[in-house]
Amino acid sequence: MPTANIEKLIDVMARLRHPTEGCPWDVQQTFETIVPYTIEEAYEVADAIDRRDMDALRDELGDLLLQVVFHSRMAEEQDDFVFDDVAGAIADKLIRRHPHVFGSNSANDPSEVNESWENLKAAERAGKAAKAGRLPSVLDDVPAAFPALMRAEKLQKRAARVGFDWPDVAPVLEKVLEELGELKSEIDGGGNSERLREEAGDLLFSCVNVLRHVKVDPEAALRSANAKFERRFRAVEAALATEDRQPRDADLAELEALWQRAKASA
Repeated sequence: MPTANIEKLIDVMARLRHPTEGCPWDVQQTFETIVPYTIEEAYEVADAIDRRDMDALRDELGDLLLQVVFHSRMAEEQDDFVFDDVAGAIADKLIRRHPHVFGSNSANDPSEVNESWENLKAAERAGKAAKAGRLPSVLDDVPAAFPALMRAEKLQKRAARVGFDWPDVAPVLEKVLEELGELKSEIDGGGNSERLREEAGDLLFSCVNVLRHVKVDPEAALRSANAKFERRFRAVEAALATEDRQPRDADLAELEALWQRAKASA
């Protein structure tokens, strides 16, 4: 049965968390101590997908599922909710947010689905705000814990949905140059760390805005740049290793020449 292994995993987690017969490490964990592992596992799923490694993806999805079961077990121990509540809540949310599948609404293409999805999410945010006795905002529920590039893009998308956006990419590129100039001015003027951080943040935010306008995922773009840098730098190291040397043994001119060679081949 499809649920058999889920039940097995839930039982294993309960055993690991048993206060006297469980694993000492698992028993001492809290929501706060497990969060870093949860985030790490999500990134490892993304890495397996980037590498098109289906065996690794199966394993990494299992590790991510473990995180859900782990958090659910800790919540169950303090009588908040159980794993079945988590599964039921997301199933109900999917049904609620897909009226074109489970209801009488219609959606003929992905853009119509996305529009319906966003409208339903907006209604849910308004309901939460009303319940909390505050004004709703289109920026509600954009998690502060998101990676900064991802959160910048999410905030910009939300603002754009209500018309707060540049009409095209040209003025956004101009804004990048403006922010770059302001950062350079602070650097040239010996600006303090707080001012430099502020101007650097404005520049990065503007760069994210450019990528959003040209429909490039900033997180994916930076991951790709990281991978490219790593690949080329390893090639530099490999070239030096043929002479039993390391990067620290070469001057900048030689390193740059080796970098250009690596760049030309990869």
